[in-house]
Amino acid sequence: MLRIYNVLGSRLETAFSERIHHLEHRGAVDVVNIPVADLARRRLLATTRRGEELAIALPRHQKLFDGAVLLIDGERAIVVRAATERWMRLEPRSISDAIELGYHAGNLHWRVRFQGEVLFVAMEGRLEDYTARLNAMISERRVAVSILDDEKHGDDTGGSGAHHDHHHHDGHQ
Repeated sequence: MLRIYNVLGSRLETAFSERIHHLEHRGAVDVVNIPVADLARRRLLATTRRGEELAIALPRHQKLFDGAVLLIDGERAIVVRAATERWMRLEPRSISDAIELGYHAGNLHWRVRFQGEVLFVAMEGRLEDYTARLNAMISERRVAVSILDDEKHGDDTGGSGAHHDHHHHDGHQ
C-alpha cells in the first residue's frame, strides 16, 4: 500500500503539467477517482484505476481536489480525478407527499438541493440505502425517482432553475 502524506500541487501548474504530459504519452499516469463528497476528507483509503491501493493522510492545511498530483517521479504519476457526483431526483406528487419527503430528507441529514418542486439528494452511498427509507412513498407512486450522474442536474427543460444548497450546522452535510 502506497502512503500519501501531501498533495504536491495541481496537474495544471507549470511545475507539473509538462512532466505529466510526457508521462501520459508513455501511459504512466494513473488516476484515483475520489467521490466529490470525499474530497474534503484528509484521511481515506482509495484504489487507483490500475489497482494500486493508497492510504491518504494529509495535513490539516491540505485538501484533495480534481487534478491534485499525489505522486510524480521519472517513472509515473498519480493524479486525483473528482468522480462525478450522483444525484437522486425526487418529485413528490402532492403537497403532503412533499412535506413527508422533506421530513425524511431532513431527519436523515441528506445533503439536498431544491429546484422548483423537485428535491435532489446527493448520493453518497448505494441507491438502495436511500430508496429503502422511502420505499412506501416510491411503491405507492407518491414520489417519482430518477438518478442523474451530473453535478449540475439542470431542469428537464434546459432552463436554469434555482439551486439552493442545504447544509446542517451541526457538522452533518
